[in-house]
Amino acid sequence: MPELPEVETTCRGLAAVLEGRRLSHVEVRRPNMRIPFPKGLAGRMTGRAITRIARQAKYICMHLDDGQVALAHLGMSGRMAITQPTTAPGKHDHVVFDTEDGTRVLFNDPRRFGLLTLTTEEDLENHKLLARMGSDPLGNGFNAEVLSAALKGKGTTIKAALLDQRVVAGLGNIYVCEALFRAGISPRRKASSVSGKRSDRLVPVIKDVLTEAIAAGGSTLRDYAQPSGELGYFKFSWNVYGREGEPCSCDPDGKDGIVVKRIVQAGRSTFFCSRCQR
Repeated sequence: MPELPEVETTCRGLAAVLEGRRLSHVEVRRPNMRIPFPKGLAGRMTGRAITRIARQAKYICMHLDDGQVALAHLGMSGRMAITQPTTAPGKHDHVVFDTEDGTRVLFNDPRRFGLLTLTTEEDLENHKLLARMGSDPLGNGFNAEVLSAALKGKGTTIKAALLDQRVVAGLGNIYVCEALFRAGISPRRKASSVSGKRSDRLVPVIKDVLTEAIAAGGSTLRDYAQPSGELGYFKFSWNVYGREGEPCSCDPDGKDGIVVKRIVQAGRSTFFCSRCQR
């Protein structure tokens, strides 16, 4: 599933070609994805100029010149692809956006777990998809005190807590694994114990991991690519994710037999080093 860096990268790619442009044609090619498309979505967006594209948590927000906001989520396999105006939509291209200056963007989603809906700037913060979100980890409001307060009294593991969008908005499995490794915190540790010095370590590490991933265009696993079609290269910087059985960086020669381990937590694979992470 595209996580915060992939969504941020997508927003930046779309902003470069859509901000300030008017939509000359919008086509909705099926009745629904994860949820039904709003009635008349194509007509409500056609003719409108996109004033700003921004990310909230894992959502893409396209602000229109009449106060509407198109709210999109990429789901498990979705991506926004910038193409030529002559590119014919394929089987899994569910929404087509054409601009007056000849740019075409296709919302492609083979598994259809993504969504596209409409709200307004006035109602955006209280929209049911966003209202209960925690702090954005790249925002100024995310700090050790905020994280400690969000984790207070939580009996779940720190891994599960960080994946809870009500605790931190936008984090996903890859970047939680990587951040916990860099911070030296075991994914099995109780969430409520990650306060004080541990939160002091963890918060800047989360910010660093996400910032580096965005700079690398995110992480490509199977379906994800940037709007330009370029892949995300942060996967080459993974310390633990997807590296089960490989030597940890604390034992690069494998002399001590310290390897990256994988466990399953809440149905998700967790990768970690039992020596580095306590």
